[in-house]
Amino acid sequence: MNPRLKVCGMRGAGNIIDVAALKPDYMGFIFYEKSKRFVGNKFSIPGKFPLEIKRVGVFVNDNTEKILNVVSKHELDYVQLHGDETPTVCMTLKTNKIGVIKVFSVDTSFDFELTKPYQEYSDFFLFDTKSENYGGTGKSFDWSLLKMYNQQIPFFLSGGISIENLHSINELKGMNLHAIDVNSGVETTPGLKEMAKVKSIMNNLNSNF
Repeated sequence: MNPRLKVCGMRGAGNIIDVAALKPDYMGFIFYEKSKRFVGNKFSIPGKFPLEIKRVGVFVNDNTEKILNVVSKHELDYVQLHGDETPTVCMTLKTNKIGVIKVFSVDTSFDFELTKPYQEYSDFFLFDTKSENYGGTGKSFDWSLLKMYNQQIPFFLSGGISIENLHSINELKGMNLHAIDVNSGVETTPGLKEMAKVKSIMNNLNSNF
């Protein structure tokens, strides 16, 4: 099966509806206030948003009460935990019947054994490029490092994915790759996606895998 597509960092109503018309599998909304793509305090997902597209809320080190409130308000399907959240936090969210995507920031020194305590409480992992900040680097890590992952939990691949390097994802065939996560690589400005770039990514995913 071809990898699915998640378009993350969405916030403008018009842009959300335009991208949704292309029918990506997931759409991500960032509720981390320090992010350049923070949705804002008055944000709401447009009423015309298609039910078949899974809604993902991105959080960084928030308490579970706040996360649960945001999930309820925006009818989120998944939470993407981008900080230092513990397996206990993941367990609490799973107990509340919320899908969990736990993020791990990867560099050459990353120990994939760190993922094991989260396996029981995560629907998916997301592997992103390690940086001083939480996500949003626009840079790719060395994807060959994923050969050291045990592939037990299906994963999203993130970090600087664009039409220019998408062909390299062929190297991950045989791994438990569930979806690719695009953000800055399909933007004109932070939070605003360029339709032609998203279409190109989708076309390539459908034809090359």
